[in-house]
Amino acid sequence: MRLPLLLSILLVFSPGALRAQTSTNLQPCSNNVSPQQQIEIGKKAAAQVYQQMPVLPDSNEVTRYVQGLGQKLVAQAPGYRWPYNFHVVNVADINAFALPGGSIFVNLGTIQAADDEAQLAAVMAHEISHVVLQHSICNMEKEQRVGLLAGIGQLAAGLALGSGALGNLAQQGIGIGAGLGFLKMSRGAEKQADMEGASILYNTGYDPRAMAQFFEIIESKYGKGGAQFLSDHPNPGNRTEYVNQEVATFPHRASNVTNTPEFQRVHKVVSGMQAYTAKEVASGVWKKKSPNKQVSTGVNEYDEQQPSQGKVDLSPPQNWTTFKGDGFTMQVPSTWRALGNQSAAMVAPQGGITRDANGQLGNLAYGLLTDTYAPSAGTGQDQAFNALVNELSSQNPGTRSGAVSNVTVAGQAAQSVQSVNAAANNGRGERDWIIGVPASGSAGGALRYFVFVAPEPDFNSMQPTFEHILNSIRFK
Repeated sequence: MRLPLLLSILLVFSPGALRAQTSTNLQPCSNNVSPQQQIEIGKKAAAQVYQQMPVLPDSNEVTRYVQGLGQKLVAQAPGYRWPYNFHVVNVADINAFALPGGSIFVNLGTIQAADDEAQLAAVMAHEISHVVLQHSICNMEKEQRVGLLAGIGQLAAGLALGSGALGNLAQQGIGIGAGLGFLKMSRGAEKQADMEGASILYNTGYDPRAMAQFFEIIESKYGKGGAQFLSDHPNPGNRTEYVNQEVATFPHRASNVTNTPEFQRVHKVVSGMQAYTAKEVASGVWKKKSPNKQVSTGVNEYDEQQPSQGKVDLSPPQNWTTFKGDGFTMQVPSTWRALGNQSAAMVAPQGGITRDANGQLGNLAYGLLTDTYAPSAGTGQDQAFNALVNELSSQNPGTRSGAVSNVTVAGQAAQSVQSVNAAANNGRGERDWIIGVPASGSAGGALRYFVFVAPEPDFNSMQPTFEHILNSIRFK
């Protein structure tokens, strides 16, 4: 049953296996953004994708299949070892996009349209190649949309993207219509991704000609403007010709993998699934159908349809639920809701997350924010926490921080500080309790941080809840 997959693995990993590389030795585009910054930027954008689009949970069988296929492909991707991760968006449009740092989203419509696994792998290899070649971050730099940091009270993700950039992402509606501006590729970038993708396909054991074949199929089925992929990824011209010329330079191989039983099984599953249209996603109807669905954190999603202003319940919680984060868990009040994902999220009571001047949900007034922070290279653990606090303060004029103290979180040495901005919340003030814990398995002083936020007059009432959450944190 698994012979085709085994054949693919043997072709790649056995001694003397045939390998290919692009004939032009493609290199990442020139930019001034470090890998860690690119990863952080991608994480913030990914958190917005989860807010704006119906992403299938990681537990879904289609997602698990795509993740497995993706990991096979990235094992053959050249260059920097980005932390690639793969997701399926329940949208009918044929499209896929890759964020800086390695988050790749594939629309359900793309899986439905593919005739075999090699074609689906081709789309994914194409997107992986955009990450390898750092196309989207170069586009961002050109548009001057890479901000250094954003303050706690400004954006859902907290760090790494400027407020204008992330606000624009939310307003545009990620992956549909106009899409993400910085993911709109030039024809030159598309040709590079085709060629690099063909090499990745070949080295993983697939027929590299599937790269051009899939684009021809969707154009013949839906017309040049019928698939969003063809709009977001403009045809460089003569795609079949230059892909075939590139493939001709690869070492000859007697056979290639085109299909697998796994793809055939999943393709039957997706053929019976009803994906949302772009119009339904843009209107938010998918959220209205399931406003309290559990997100990947195990906590119900924050209901954006409810008024964001109003009185917040400050009474002690009666029941608690488990928030499942990336490498950690914590107990939060069962009535609180999550905005974001397992890596970067706000968790707050209803009314605790408010809207900015543009009407975008993302200002944290009550609750907690958690994410990771990667300082500049060579920064020690103590210096990393001070850098985190200083950068947060610099992005929130008027913020004053107290003395840093040593604390213990889940048995690990950590650091803590409280900061106050007297002018926030229309003069009511804001208190932020910031805790930084060394991120497990991360080098260079990276931190997992937790920020507990409340208006100054209400902080003491919220503090027992905050302390319960902090004491409940467990690292995996």
